[in-house]
Amino acid sequence: MSKELEAFIEYLIIEKGLSKNSVSFYKSDLAQFEEFLNKSVIKANSDEVIEFLSTLKKTEDGNIVNQRTLNRKLSSINAFFRFAYKKEWTDNKLKIKQLKIPKQLPKFLTNDEIEDALKNIDSDNWLALRDKALILFLYATGLRVTEAMDAKKSDIEEGWIRVRSGKGDKERLVPVALPALKALNDYLFKRPHVSDYLFINSRGGRLSRISAFHITKKYLNVSPHVLRHSFATSLILGGADLRVVQELLGHSSMLTTQIYTHIQKENLYETVEKFHPLKEFDE
Repeated sequence: MSKELEAFIEYLIIEKGLSKNSVSFYKSDLAQFEEFLNKSVIKANSDEVIEFLSTLKKTEDGNIVNQRTLNRKLSSINAFFRFAYKKEWTDNKLKIKQLKIPKQLPKFLTNDEIEDALKNIDSDNWLALRDKALILFLYATGLRVTEAMDAKKSDIEEGWIRVRSGKGDKERLVPVALPALKALNDYLFKRPHVSDYLFINSRGGRLSRISAFHITKKYLNVSPHVLRHSFATSLILGGADLRVVQELLGHSSMLTTQIYTHIQKENLYETVEKFHPLKEFDE
């Protein structure tokens, strides 16, 4: 390892106070780059950085390297050159832009998949009824799991849930579909403990996020957040306006909701392809 690289690692440890893991990533990324160059990192130019990253796109066994990994290595290189420029070791203020990572559509479940997973719930077991009520509630409202865990019986008002613990302390009202309300009422009628919280554990205390995760994992093999995506996706596929979905999800910015435009566009394309008379010309 070159003396400049050693000085940078020392700076990360002593002045920046980074964790051992973070320092280890910087060290391995830059050492790998220096080995590729066969010279000190400080003598590298932007073309050599791009060439280095291009050689990493595939591993020796043919697997494609995750773009986040490539961006991490690029961040390590850029950080070193910022450090070197400040130290006046180089006039080269080298900086390569991060690679764009394509947005992936969020995973979601269909209504049939959720119904099939819940059809054999034991109606005599109040904990099983709670599990069913929780899953349908999350799917019917799109609430974040923390919002659902904070929800109280007094927050249900004529078929609506008043979300009081949303991000940024913003309240919002979300309608609750009848099947979810029925499952909720069946569970509340059978549960043996008195609590204002909607969802409680076997001892009567408020249900935790971890427990909610175990419940959705048990029946659906997904996290509670997938039910939030499923709620949003079902609305988009049904033709809902994106701004309405934004309001229901409690997103402060439309940018967060825009991930669902991919679903919207795909659905519009399939609709035109299926029903527009000019589709005949493509056959």
